[in-house]
Amino acid sequence: MRTKVTLALLFLNVALFFFIFRFEREWRTEAASREARRLVLGPETANIRTLELTPPVGGGFALARERDAWFLTRPLDRWPANPHAVNAILHALQLLEHETSFAVADLAKNRQSIADFGLERPRLTVSFTSGDAPAGAAGPRTTVLRIGDATPDNKRLYVLSPDGSRIHVVNRGLADSLNVPAEQLRADGLLTIRGFETRSLGVQIAPRPGETGGAGVRVRIRREGTRWMFDAPVSARASGPALELAINELNALRAKSFPATGPATAPSAAPGLRIALEGNGRLETLFLGEPVAPPAGTRPGPRAATEFHAQLEGRNALFTVEVPAALLETLRTAQESLREKRLLVDLDPAKITAVSLASPVQPNAVPCDLRRLVDAPAGNGREAQRDWQVVQRGEGPAGPRTLPADPAALARLVSQLNGLRAQKFQSDAPTSADLEEWGFNRPLREVTLTVAGEPAPVVLRLGTDVRRNVYARLGTANEPGNSIYAVGREIIDELPLAPSAWRHRAVIDPLPANARVSRLRLTETGSDQPLAEAEFGADGEPLTPRGDPAALKAAAAAFRALRASRYLPGPFTAQVTAAGDDRPWRFQLQATVAVPGAAAEQTNVTTLLLTERTGGNQQFAGIRELDTIFVPEQPLIDALWTLTHGPRDPGPPPERKP
Repeated sequence: MRTKVTLALLFLNVALFFFIFRFEREWRTEAASREARRLVLGPETANIRTLELTPPVGGGFALARERDAWFLTRPLDRWPANPHAVNAILHALQLLEHETSFAVADLAKNRQSIADFGLERPRLTVSFTSGDAPAGAAGPRTTVLRIGDATPDNKRLYVLSPDGSRIHVVNRGLADSLNVPAEQLRADGLLTIRGFETRSLGVQIAPRPGETGGAGVRVRIRREGTRWMFDAPVSARASGPALELAINELNALRAKSFPATGPATAPSAAPGLRIALEGNGRLETLFLGEPVAPPAGTRPGPRAATEFHAQLEGRNALFTVEVPAALLETLRTAQESLREKRLLVDLDPAKITAVSLASPVQPNAVPCDLRRLVDAPAGNGREAQRDWQVVQRGEGPAGPRTLPADPAALARLVSQLNGLRAQKFQSDAPTSADLEEWGFNRPLREVTLTVAGEPAPVVLRLGTDVRRNVYARLGTANEPGNSIYAVGREIIDELPLAPSAWRHRAVIDPLPANARVSRLRLTETGSDQPLAEAEFGADGEPLTPRGDPAALKAAAAAFRALRASRYLPGPFTAQVTAAGDDRPWRFQLQATVAVPGAAAEQTNVTTLLLTERTGGNQQFAGIRELDTIFVPEQPLIDALWTLTHGPRDPGPPPERKP
């Protein structure tokens, strides 16, 4: 019983499979064939190479494809076509479907001909070639599609098949796709090489009317990795941002009009400006010829843009283009406007290992040397926190003296050098007389920068002329460099030679967290009578103070991290010369510092000598043991004034009795 059921089911499966394979496949094939027959054109539209639209009288256009780009060949000679407009036409042809069709041979039965449908003299004729030429053919196969009258309801069109055997009734959207205005069919962009793919920019500048110099000036800028460099007329660094902005503005240029008649001399024959962009395997050149005459009645004067007759290399089409005044001036002055104005654009602060400041114009001035430590010293003191030192040159067995450098001053120095910009490119071929006039025989400053990884130190020379203008020259010790730049005079003020200007502002080491100022005593020099005195508890509060408690507390706080607002050049002396006067040491401030130890507190006394206060923010202080004289910071100066002369603020006036 089971065997019979199994055989019956197997037979039914085989029959069902045969039915699906035989009949349903035919149904699907027939449906696909019917669907395909609705398409007016066949596979010849898959690879269209040329396309031409011809109306009965004048007009029309012709297109040709070169690789993946379409070009107009009529009415313009090899002009780039708008890819969106061309794709719309191609899609309309590839997807053209009829709603119904009938054979031309059947027209005679109804006493009709193709002339009754407007196909003997069609309104539009579309012809195109597809792919390569068939074997044995003289050229590629040409397909011709004739478009006739509209149907009585004006919603459809009559189209004659390429072989002339059938008339198709199609939607009139085909005519709308083909009737594209010339200004929409052509691409209006001129230079299409974008900034990211540009390898070089070339500008050839003709002299302006009335000018005698600069004829045929050629400027060429090429990309070297991430840099832009001038090849001509000078060898110099170009400004990347300025160049990218100029290329973007060139990409934004558009053809304004295509006049039927042009100037007597074609722009490509005698260009006033020749602009060439080289990209990845392609080169585009724009020729700007004579300016277009302004309309009658236009007032003379500066304009936002100038319209030129122009041509593109390799294309005969003549057109006009409006060039913004700013871009035009940038191109005419390309050797300056596109040049890098930062002198030390490649300076990497992290790689600077030494800076030397000298003044050759002052023979007796000692150069100031700043050195970066190779290995940071061990320990927790301030030396471990700083990697720059001021080297004071000295004679004798002791040799040079090193002092910690001020990180803020070094950071400002590097920032000023990194931001040094040319205000004017003075000369790229100076004569000996020019160098002497601009002060380079004995420069006002000479900055030598030693940079890790560079074969030779970079030397920046700064000279000045009789009018106190400052000029810069960048090179090395053996090759001073040919380019001279005018720079701002303020750079001289940023390069003091005195080592004291570069010293770290911390006069003594900041006290550790567990240390404290246990005692302060202020006296007049040569006297043992205290003007102010106090001992301090563990909480930092003064105990039984003699003098203003707040001022004593402020002075103790300043001693925890004694800093100088500025140093005086030279060693410690018995008196201070300031503003033409010799000022003796008037006061003496002794600070006792206590540091907890294993057995007992360790104490250390620092003596600070002080002059009278000579201004609102100036009072000189000196430490004999450190061989230094400096001006303390403002909080300590104010606290000392209160302790020596009383509060500066007298308080509110006494109340007057009526």
